Amino acid sequence: MKAIFIINKNQYMANIGDKINIEKLNLKIGETIISDKVLMICKNENSIIGKPFLKKEYVSAKICSHNKKKKINIIKFKRRKHYKKRQGHRQKYTIIKIIKISNNKGI
Repeated sequence: MKAIFIINKNQYMANIGDKINIEKLNLKIGETIISDKVLMICKNENSIIGKPFLKKEYVSAKICSHNKKKKINIIKFKRRKHYKKRQGHRQKYTIIKIIKISNNKGI
């Protein structure tokens, strides 16, 4: 069973048991989050599409860990102007595991 849902203004698609990377959440490891903004649920060839969201449907997930992505280097350079600037950035993210996708419609 797959679901498309929204967390932090971003859309994600996942199955039960999948681990996905989302933007950093300020919650502790082991806590459960519930997203009631489910756009679509599909099982095999049957699917239910919301307008825009499905009522009484939700996706619950457990927070597994918080990490940082690989560092990217930003270099700004202007020739003959004696200008060079180097900067780095590491994006923080949270890994969540999908525990349950509710299916009140019975597909």
